[in-house]
Amino acid sequence: MMACLLRVLQRHSAFGASCSERDSVFRLASWAVRNHSTQAAPHFPGMEYQDAIWTLNTLQSNASVLQQARSGQRDPRQQLLSMPGFLERAGLTVEQLDHLNIIHITGTKGKGSTCAFTERILRTYGFRTGFYSSPHLVQVRERIRIDGRPISNELFTKYFWQVYGRLDETKEAHGGTMPAYFRFLTILAFHIFLQEKVDLAIIEVGIGGAYDCTNVVRRPWVCGIASLGIDHTQILGDTIEKIAWQKAGIFKPGVPAFTVRQPQEAMAVLRDRAREIQCRLRVCPDLDRYQTESGALQLGLAGQHQRSNASLALQLCHTWLQRRCGPDSSPALPDPNSSSVLQADSFRPGAAMVKGLADTHWAGRNQTLRRGAMTYFLDGAHTHRSMQACVQWFQEAAQSQSGASGAVVRVLLFNSTGQRDGAAMLKLLLPCHFDLVVFCPNIAETVATGNADQQNFNVTVEAMLTCCLDNERSWRLLSDGGDEYAAPLLIRDGPAPLAERKADSLVFPCILSALRWIAQGRDPVLTEPAQTAPPVTPSMAAKAALLQDAAHIHILVTGSLHLVGGVLKHLDPEDG
Repeated sequence: MMACLLRVLQRHSAFGASCSERDSVFRLASWAVRNHSTQAAPHFPGMEYQDAIWTLNTLQSNASVLQQARSGQRDPRQQLLSMPGFLERAGLTVEQLDHLNIIHITGTKGKGSTCAFTERILRTYGFRTGFYSSPHLVQVRERIRIDGRPISNELFTKYFWQVYGRLDETKEAHGGTMPAYFRFLTILAFHIFLQEKVDLAIIEVGIGGAYDCTNVVRRPWVCGIASLGIDHTQILGDTIEKIAWQKAGIFKPGVPAFTVRQPQEAMAVLRDRAREIQCRLRVCPDLDRYQTESGALQLGLAGQHQRSNASLALQLCHTWLQRRCGPDSSPALPDPNSSSVLQADSFRPGAAMVKGLADTHWAGRNQTLRRGAMTYFLDGAHTHRSMQACVQWFQEAAQSQSGASGAVVRVLLFNSTGQRDGAAMLKLLLPCHFDLVVFCPNIAETVATGNADQQNFNVTVEAMLTCCLDNERSWRLLSDGGDEYAAPLLIRDGPAPLAERKADSLVFPCILSALRWIAQGRDPVLTEPAQTAPPVTPSMAAKAALLQDAAHIHILVTGSLHLVGGVLKHLDPEDG
């Protein structure tokens, strides 16, 4: 089966774009760099957004480099230690970052949502906001937002060549080194926020905190730590205490910091780190402690777990506003004799805070898309705790959609990435009682479309396909204890299933082929001529009878933000 999947991908895949086409793009990029100006970027024929993304993708670390980092062969501190030098080569200084009025946020689960709440509230007050986050769902420019909107293709392209040009011009004097993908985007975000003169910048940590390249920031105005859990263990450590130590690395002397309620072991580490670094740490109150004239606070993001993220955002905004607009007073330092973290005070949120929380939108997190008989539930949960929250949200959200008459079929579209335990997450999904479970790699479609935003060289195609097959096997073992038949491959030249049975789990070579099979022609967006996927075998038609007979189809897409992004690329490409 693996060999057959690979044949399909090699025959049609965007990963197989011709070398001559790629080389021509790089030659064009090199020519632009040589003719680079620090003024407004000149326009060269063919130097469009996709050309910038092709060049950006050359900075991605390949799978072998990432494996070295995970195995401890590379110093984790190097990512941060190299940042001042790269900033200087790009024409920036650490001192300039002091003027960005930064709110720095980390965590395992909910840091992106907390950033989204924070940005929306402060934008509602009328401030010009910058927002840097990762990963992107559909287009790279989603990572860098001005006033809540991804930076335009034109501005991204302009600023990209400014920064890339300066770094490329100086690389020979620095051993030919260029910053890796995330480091470059972080530098680019700082450059854009300074050039666009934002009033403040919300910066989401990439991985961890202590050695993350965003931690080059010396003087944030306030820091926040969302819910902590076990993730990225090969980089951050395999215990909650080690992970908490890494996350607390964003604390700065004299800078106020807030956290949501954490496991006892994690909270003890955060407390000790705050005392060591000399910053004041407070625990956010429950959301219902905030009194408003209009009753309970309404959130634009669904799910009970968003309540703690919203409380953290309120504290971050309140503190930033006090420091920016209130009397100039330094926060009190922590008591060195204290053995506990104090509770943050609740307050009465202003109208802008109330409206900001209600208006917050964050694609791919507890997001529902309805299209006729199809309802898509999208959540990029990829850790144990976030998957628990996803299950609770999906069961509540799907139940609220079940009032319509007729049979409802539940479908799970799943993938997991990296070193995460897919079987453990699938086990958490069992109570949702899916009728069909579909697996596919994070490959948007098997036919090259020229969309370089979706390319990922951090993992091999073989590894992605192996993960899908392993997950499918895990699901069968979890759901019926059977492993006596091969997962059917839904392409024309694929092998026939070894035994006829009710198809409760299927493997597809790409996201588009999976979506099309699930929709069974009911979603017109998935039948656009520009979208091409390998056809399903005639022998698999009977497997779709359940979908064809259903009045409504509920599809939960989860396990990976990259999977969610690939789905949104086909369903709602303008969302982001």
